[in-house]
Amino acid sequence: MSSINHTMKFNHISFPSLDVAATAGFFERHLGCSVTPFDTSAVVKRHDVDIVIEDATGHAVDWPHNFHIGFELPTVGDVARLHEEFKEAGVRMRTGLVKAVRGSRFFCEIPGGVLVEINTREDAAAPYRASFGLAPAA
Repeated sequence: MSSINHTMKFNHISFPSLDVAATAGFFERHLGCSVTPFDTSAVVKRHDVDIVIEDATGHAVDWPHNFHIGFELPTVGDVARLHEEFKEAGVRMRTGLVKAVRGSRFFCEIPGGVLVEINTREDAAAPYRASFGLAPAA
């Protein structure tokens, strides 16, 4: 591996949407992101990552069943609260709150068809907690 790879950081993800405004609005309203229109597309900013939502008008958008983007919260309680908030807001939920070996999570579908995972590593099995900088569960 080149030594330059050690200085590289993740910059952005870009995906298409048939309804850029609704997709960007979800990120702004439910995930605390800022949105900047860019021609017919939008740039959604969250901390140090940009999500470019490309206008796919006139193109077919067909997501593979397992494609998703994930956001992590500190605690199981946080994940459960956001799950309830999403349900109350009418977000299309794809799962309930699920406890898994890599931590509790749920999946929802946002406008534009992208699957989003909200998870925590708080209750993950020890091998998965350490890989994310968390101490193994006691």
